[in-house]
Amino acid sequence: MKAIFKIKYDTKYGEELLLNIRAVGSPCAARQEGEDARPALEVLPMTTGDGHVWSCETTLDDSNASYDYFYSVRGCNGTMRTEWQTVCHRIDLTASKARACVVDDLWMDFPCDAYLYSSAFTDCVNNRPHTAPVKSAFASTLRLVVRAPQLRRGARLVLTGAGKALGSWDVSRALPMTEHNYNEWIVDLDAASLETLPQKAAWRPGNKAESKGEVTLSMEFKCVALDDKGEVCWETGDNRMLQTAVPADGTMLVKALDQAFFAICNDKIAGTLVPVFSLRSAGSFGVGDFGDLKLMIDWVAETRQRLLQVLPINDTTSTHTWTDSYPYSCISIFALHPQYCDLRQLPSLKDADKAARLEALRLELNALPQIDYERVNDAKTEYLREMYAQEGRETLLTDEFGSFFSRTSHWLVPYAQYCHLRDRYGTCDFSAWEGHERWHECDRKALSRPGSEAWDEVAFYYYVQFVLDRQMRAAHDYAKARGVVLKGDIPIGVNRNGCDVWHEPEYFNLDSQAGAPPDAFSVNGQNWGFPTYNWQRMIADGCKWWVRRFQNMSHYFDAYRIDHVLGFFRIWAIPTDCVHGLLGQFQPALAMSREEIEGYGLRFQEELFTTPFIADWVIDRVFGERADEVRATFLDHAHHDIYRLKPEFDTERKIEAWFDGKTEERDMWLRDGLYSLVSDVLFVRDRANSNMYHPRITAQLNFMYEALCDNDKAAFNRLYNDYYYRRNSQFWYHEAMKKLPRLSQATRMLVCAEDLGMVPDCVPWVMEELRILSLELQSMPKDSSVKFGILSRNPYRSVCTLSTHDMPTLRQWWDEDPSLTQEYYSTMLYRGGAAPHPLPGWLARDIVARQLDSPSMLCVLSIQDWMAMDERLRLPDADAERINIPANPRHYWRYRMHVGIESLMVSKEFNDNIRELVSAAGR
Repeated sequence: MKAIFKIKYDTKYGEELLLNIRAVGSPCAARQEGEDARPALEVLPMTTGDGHVWSCETTLDDSNASYDYFYSVRGCNGTMRTEWQTVCHRIDLTASKARACVVDDLWMDFPCDAYLYSSAFTDCVNNRPHTAPVKSAFASTLRLVVRAPQLRRGARLVLTGAGKALGSWDVSRALPMTEHNYNEWIVDLDAASLETLPQKAAWRPGNKAESKGEVTLSMEFKCVALDDKGEVCWETGDNRMLQTAVPADGTMLVKALDQAFFAICNDKIAGTLVPVFSLRSAGSFGVGDFGDLKLMIDWVAETRQRLLQVLPINDTTSTHTWTDSYPYSCISIFALHPQYCDLRQLPSLKDADKAARLEALRLELNALPQIDYERVNDAKTEYLREMYAQEGRETLLTDEFGSFFSRTSHWLVPYAQYCHLRDRYGTCDFSAWEGHERWHECDRKALSRPGSEAWDEVAFYYYVQFVLDRQMRAAHDYAKARGVVLKGDIPIGVNRNGCDVWHEPEYFNLDSQAGAPPDAFSVNGQNWGFPTYNWQRMIADGCKWWVRRFQNMSHYFDAYRIDHVLGFFRIWAIPTDCVHGLLGQFQPALAMSREEIEGYGLRFQEELFTTPFIADWVIDRVFGERADEVRATFLDHAHHDIYRLKPEFDTERKIEAWFDGKTEERDMWLRDGLYSLVSDVLFVRDRANSNMYHPRITAQLNFMYEALCDNDKAAFNRLYNDYYYRRNSQFWYHEAMKKLPRLSQATRMLVCAEDLGMVPDCVPWVMEELRILSLELQSMPKDSSVKFGILSRNPYRSVCTLSTHDMPTLRQWWDEDPSLTQEYYSTMLYRGGAAPHPLPGWLARDIVARQLDSPSMLCVLSIQDWMAMDERLRLPDADAERINIPANPRHYWRYRMHVGIESLMVSKEFNDNIRELVSAAGR
């Protein structure tokens, strides 16, 4: 079929429009199985005669039911701008007598209501069944296309207007429209049956139809929303007017209309945050699993909540010890953690003795107040190996597994070999795997051939991931059926000894460590140990690694949290010889030259400012009575009263190694004092250019800064504030816009971001432009002029919460700083007298109610903060509810709900309380 695409777009000299089009196998399938599963994108240049109206002619294969397409603008330096691509334009070839198609389009910018196109809303909150477009056999067809994202669950769109063919404004005779794409509706009209009506507006001079004397149609109509309860909602404003030439026989004319004029109802959603590992049920195996996730979905739905948020669920198994409990250090961005396998969904073990022994172990582990990570994972691995020996080989012969393997082999095959080699060599340090120091693509063929020796070595890991994928997809489908949004979590980093780095090392920089600068959680900064990303390499191939990661997540979730979104603007890169994060620098960042530094009025003294400042008075103040011991053991005299660390102690890692095995408090105190000496510099050299410098973060707390004269301190403060809060804003904006637009449109999941910490001015600009939801905590306001956030000022596109997994729970925070909570009690809760301690349930309820009443789209509270309202249900010891302590890099992640989900389901008073609060807040 010949197709002509037309669009009005004003370009500048040197710019041209492109049509980007690809076939769609079936309606709504474009983004379901990942980037690589879709047909290739064809890019066609468009032409214009006046610089305003662009057109392109091509041929569409009638054997393809549908095509998705979008427009882009190309300049001298490549693509400058594209349409919003999360939900592209779609054309369905359902006019059976049409030999030609003319598409009259409108440019689709990033819509303000983009969230309504997310699967969180289309598949969960406002779920509507889609039907295939109706085939028509008109001699000439006029197709109208309109987007109506405002429609709620159970609603449908119809069209009516003046004239018999349009139902004469009678809704009962209105023409039903078809939702052929997410929130996009079409209706095909028989052009020959449309009545010619008196024109309501003058036809533009120069129109081809007028100049040739062709008959024109003048239509007056409106769209109408009908819901399943029979309620009728007409478009607001004036009637729509459409004037167009009558399409010739054998032609389908497609007219894109402005978005439907219905009021947007700002849905507000309440939800719960709980890690999968923290779930508890009578049948789980000492840790939460994907079966428990279904039970938790039931509880969320029963309490009128509509969202369940979890922490990362990817495999973190690197050492087979409790240190693997850290869920943000995944060894694979694709593989799921075997600990989440619900053994109840597997066949029974045929060996009665083994089954009885493992059942007894399950009961023992499930009764523990916290997770015993090592015993749980050892037991589950044993069970899965027994199950693989019993059922696995037959399972791997099924068509279902064949489909799974075909879809995932890109990452599954390297992951399975990585796991095999990790266990064979007894270490995750792949530099010690002789002959396998990195992935060899030539190994893929043997590893993918059933029956080969290589296949037999890794097939167990194929089986486990197949089982996990099937169970997690089932939980996702179950959530959608219950109208619950499952929200996942995408960590900013990966394990530096993980499969991703081994498989595709070109995407990573192993000469630095990712972390975060000092904040309220950690005065020394956070060193996560992750490698930093080689963004230049990633951007060069369209961020394919990230796109695949996000699309894989979309199989399991309808919303996600971007962990540390600031890392997409710049990451805090720490040298590998550091333990803490104080000597880090932002990458990328505009470093400062010697001349620039001196331009602020500070005479630059390279040796003094870039090496640790260790004077006699510093040693005495830090180490007190042990000062002489430190001088003798760790320091060399340099000159006058200045010392230098001995070469064997001149980095934090060397100091850490020297103190390894020493656990007494006096030793830890001495070690931390030496760490402080290492980081006592005023400037850090730029890693890429040794002649450029970065002011050391929080250098004003240094002894070197203390030793400066007042004028030099003032000069340093000027350059420090300029560097960290102004200098890089535009630069970081453009860095983020190289990555985030592509990633935020890679799937239809609802995009939320954790935007806490040292937030540059450009972060809100990007998040507003890309419609990303921010995170709002009243105890950590983004407005520096207030001590507590004003809830009524929360933007609608935001997630409101009381605490995150990295923070104290509400009950802990209440008792941490009584003077602070007293101020909150008086100024935010408007209550007189002394604030009660510990936090009583009735007051926790008041605090929760205020959060729910905020304008935020999502109000997601941790299960601990929900339980804070019920003094009979919550744990007596508030400290036992803490999930993570960021200041401790070796924290054991083992929190588990003390109440089983079955018991939670029958806690009538607690559940009624939640339902009442959610309903009263209009969520």
